[in-house]
Amino acid sequence: MKDLNKKKILFIICGGISAYKSLETIRLFKKNNAEIKTILTKSAKEFVTPLSIASLSQGKVYDDLFNVDNESEMDHIALSRWADVIIVAPATANTITKLSQGSSEDLASTVILASNKKVFLAPAMNVRMWEHQSTKDNLKKLKSYGYDFIGPAIGDMACGEFGEGKMSDPLEIFNKINDFLSSRIKNKKIKALVTAGPTNEYIDPVRFITNKSSGKQGYEIAKSLFRRGFDTTLISGPTNLNIDENINLIKVETAEEMFKATQDNLPAHIAIFSAAVADFKINKKDQNKIKKQDNLILNLEKNIDILNYVSNHNSMRPNLVIGFAAETSDLDKNAIYKLTNKNCDWIIANNVSKSGSGFDSDYNEVTIHYKDPKIKKEKLSLKKKSEISEEIVDRIVSQIN
Repeated sequence: MKDLNKKKILFIICGGISAYKSLETIRLFKKNNAEIKTILTKSAKEFVTPLSIASLSQGKVYDDLFNVDNESEMDHIALSRWADVIIVAPATANTITKLSQGSSEDLASTVILASNKKVFLAPAMNVRMWEHQSTKDNLKKLKSYGYDFIGPAIGDMACGEFGEGKMSDPLEIFNKINDFLSSRIKNKKIKALVTAGPTNEYIDPVRFITNKSSGKQGYEIAKSLFRRGFDTTLISGPTNLNIDENINLIKVETAEEMFKATQDNLPAHIAIFSAAVADFKINKKDQNKIKKQDNLILNLEKNIDILNYVSNHNSMRPNLVIGFAAETSDLDKNAIYKLTNKNCDWIIANNVSKSGSGFDSDYNEVTIHYKDPKIKKEKLSLKKKSEISEEIVDRIVSQIN
């Protein structure tokens, strides 16, 4: 996509010698028909001027969190909602540290913290700063938040040293953003369906049986899909989680309701079943609260297997069906059985008996099994569920393209 077709780029320029490269980067975006607004940090104005930026971008340049002229606009909210994508270039060590700590002391950091859009950082700093452990820790944290990085490059630096830490060339930054926006346009035509959370099967009006699930992994997958431009629907059992208002959220409680919502949202190109659907329901729910007694016998019957139904529904089957397997033993054996028995394209398996991952944790460790025998299983090592989701969606995008 050479013509960016009025895509809205919010450019944040931080204070570093590489700030001069931002001028050429902005020129490239403007040449290709992008709309640009720019935020200059206080220190960035020591290297480039608002006038030069405004002349090249033909857009407004912002530099103050508290601007009397724009007080009614609440710039940090308006800008974060306006943009299709946010680019921070150069992203200095100081900026990276502030973002990793969730700081919001100036307009640039506040906009990023308030945004639900994809953020790309183009780091630029001395090689020793880049290699410092604190920088590595901050980068790891930001990656877990879903930030993407462009560069840095290796080469001679303004300080006279040589190594990794140079800001990437403007053309490389442009191409990376162009590829991202192109994929979003392509993905907008692709409908993705995600299920998440538990289901509750009522015994009486106040009691129910359920499966343990926080829904965190499914929610993160839905967020990752949406950020890549997919037309995303999330069908969620009872959770305490929030989701972007632009994601089509359908709240359900029982397996039957989840099944009905799934049927209503087919056909879809991709379906990811991460919900922990209760295998059984009460044969006959009591209309009144059951009084305490020494023994209680419950008659259970099987719930419909939503994953199995969708995987084998020839006329409505999505092109890519992904199931989850939460296991406590024989992880690979059980995952392969489920992959074959339910006719999935992928099974993503995790061991929920491990401490520090799965269920209520923010971390997960999974193994992906593929129906295609030419693709070997892949293990995604322990990391934040948001990072796991990005890696899963990376593989989805790669497969469908």
